[in-house]
Amino acid sequence: MKLSSVVFKGAPLLKKKFITALCLLAFLFTPLFLESIKLLPMKAGAAYASEQTAQAEKPSGPEAKSEAKKEEHPPAPKLTEKDYPQVKYINGRIMAWLVAQLHLWFAAFVLAVPILVFIVEAIGMATKDKRYDKMAYEFIKVSLTAYSITAVFGGLLLFTLVIFYPDFMKYMAGIFSPTILAYAFLFFAESACLYIYYYGWHAMETGFGKWMHLTIGWVLNVVGTVLMFFANAWVGFMMSPHGVDAAGVFEGNIWHAIHTHLWNPLNLHRTVANVAYGGSVVGAYAAYKFLSSKTSEERAHYDWMGYTANFIAVSALLPLPFAGYWLIAEIYAYSQQMGITLMGGVFAWLFIIQAVLIGALFLSVNYYLWCGMERSKGADRYTKYIKYIAFVIVACFLVWFTPHTLILTPGELKALGGPYHKYLGPLGIMPAKNTAVNIMLIFTFLSFLLYRRCNKVATVSWAPIGNAMQIAIFVAAIINIATLGIYYGYFTNTVYKVASSVPQVMSTLTVIIACLIIDVFMFKGAKEVAPLQWGKMPDRSQYALFLLAVSFTWLMGLMGFIRSAIRQHWHVYTVFRDNSPDAFTPTIGYATRIVSIGVVIFMAIVIFIFWLAHISGKKSVSKEASH
Repeated sequence: MKLSSVVFKGAPLLKKKFITALCLLAFLFTPLFLESIKLLPMKAGAAYASEQTAQAEKPSGPEAKSEAKKEEHPPAPKLTEKDYPQVKYINGRIMAWLVAQLHLWFAAFVLAVPILVFIVEAIGMATKDKRYDKMAYEFIKVSLTAYSITAVFGGLLLFTLVIFYPDFMKYMAGIFSPTILAYAFLFFAESACLYIYYYGWHAMETGFGKWMHLTIGWVLNVVGTVLMFFANAWVGFMMSPHGVDAAGVFEGNIWHAIHTHLWNPLNLHRTVANVAYGGSVVGAYAAYKFLSSKTSEERAHYDWMGYTANFIAVSALLPLPFAGYWLIAEIYAYSQQMGITLMGGVFAWLFIIQAVLIGALFLSVNYYLWCGMERSKGADRYTKYIKYIAFVIVACFLVWFTPHTLILTPGELKALGGPYHKYLGPLGIMPAKNTAVNIMLIFTFLSFLLYRRCNKVATVSWAPIGNAMQIAIFVAAIINIATLGIYYGYFTNTVYKVASSVPQVMSTLTVIIACLIIDVFMFKGAKEVAPLQWGKMPDRSQYALFLLAVSFTWLMGLMGFIRSAIRQHWHVYTVFRDNSPDAFTPTIGYATRIVSIGVVIFMAIVIFIFWLAHISGKKSVSKEASH
C-alpha cells in the first residue's frame, strides 16, 4: 500500500493541497539548485547587468595587467611569529644554519674535486704518465662517498626549511619553480655522470674509450657548475631581489629573478673558492695517507699527491681575494646600508677573525713550500731567503689583523685618549689592509717561484737577464702598491682611496703572470741538480696541510654566516620580512660557536670518509696480493 494512501486516507482535499505545495516548492528551489551546480544561470537579466557593471569597473591597460599579475603571483606574505611552526626542543634557525652550512661544505668539495680530477686525468693522458691517472682515480674515489653525504644533507636541508619556514619556501617556489625542477633533473644527470665516470674508469682506460671517459668528466663538471649557478641565483635573489616589485610581486620574467645584481660575483667567487677548498681537503687526505704509510713507495706517492693538491689550492687562493673584493664592491653598489653593515657595522669585528684565518692560510701554504725544498739538494741556494719572506708575510699579516677601533673598558678608553690608537689606528683602514694583502700575495708567489726552481739550473744564455727582469718586476710592483696605498689612501679624497685598490690588484696580477711566463721559458730544458726525493718530507709538513683544510673550512663557514646575516631581519632583502622568533642578529661569540660546531662535525665526517677510503684500499691491496 502506498504511503500517501495511509497518510491521507479519508482526506482527498488535504492530499491535493499537499501535492500542490510540493510542486510549488520544487518550482521555487529548482532554479537555485541548478544555478548552484552551474547548469542554469539565475536571473539572467540581473546577471547580465551585473557583468556589464563589473566589466565597466574592471581596470584596463597597465592596471589590468598589474591586477592579473597579483592574482597569478601574490605579494610576499606578511608573517607573524605564529606563522612559523615550532618543534619542541629544536631551534629551527640553528638547525637550518648547521644543515645548510654542512651541505655547502660538502657541495663545494664534490663540485671542486671532479674539476681537479678532470685536469689531472687530462695531464696524465697528454704526458702518458700513469701516476696522474692513479692519483685522479683516488681523488674521485674519495669524492664518491662525499657526494652521497652531500645528497643526504641536501634532503635534510629541504625538510628543515619546509618544516620551519613553509611560507618562505612557498614564496620562493612560486618564483623559482622552473629552476627547482631543472635542479632536480640536473642532480640526477650529475649522479649518472659521476657513477659512470667512476665505475667506468678502468673499462675506458685506453684508446677512444679514454676520450669518452674525459668527455663524461667534462659533462660532469658542466652539470655540477650549472647546479651551483642555480643555487647562487636563489641566494643572490635573497640578497639583491630583482624581477619583483616593492611588494614582492613576481613580474613574470624568470631570467630577471635569476640574473640579480650579485649573481655573477657570487658565481665567480664560489667557483674559485670551491677549487681552492677542494684542493685543501684533498691535500689533507694525502697528508693522512702520508702519515699512515708503511712503505717508502707509499710515502713518495702521497707526498707527490699532497704537493699537487697544495699547488692547486694555492693557484686558486691567489686570485680569491680579488673575487671577494668584487663581490663586496657589488654589495656596496647595490645597497650602501648592507655594505656599511658588512664592513663598518656589527660584523666588522668578524673580519678580524677572518684576518687570523687568512693569516693561517698563507703561513701554512708558505711553510709547506719551505719544507718542500728539502726534497731537493739544490735548495741550499734559496733557503737563506726564507727568513726574509717569513718576516714580510708576518708583518703584512699583523697589518691585516689590526682593527681600526678597539673594544675597551672605560678605564682603558680614558688612558688611551679615545677608541683609536695613536700609531696603530691608521693601519686599521682598508688602504693599509689592501696594501698588506697584495704584498703578502706577491711574497707567497715568490715562495712558490723559489720552490719551483730550487732543483733546476737554467741553461739558456739569457738567464741573467731573465732574473734581472723578474727582480725589476717585483720591486716595481711593490713600490707601486705601497705608493698607491699610502698616498691615495691617506692624503687624497675618499674616491681615490677606493679607486686605488684596482691598480694595486693589477700590479699583483702583473707580477704573477709576467714572472711565471719568464720563468717557464727560462727553465725550459733546464738541468736538474739531482732527482727529487719524494717522501723525504718531515712529518711536521703534513700538519700544515691539515691546518690549510681546517682554516679554509672555518673561513668558509664564517664568511657564509656574514654574507647571509647582512640581510638581518629579511628573508628577501627589503621585500619579505623575517618575523620568526629567532630573527635576531647573533653576537660574535654566538656566531663563532655555531660555526665552530659545524666545523667539528664536518671534519669528523671527513675523517670518517678518509678512513673508509683507507680500509677499501687495504682490501684491494690484499686481493691483489692473493692473486
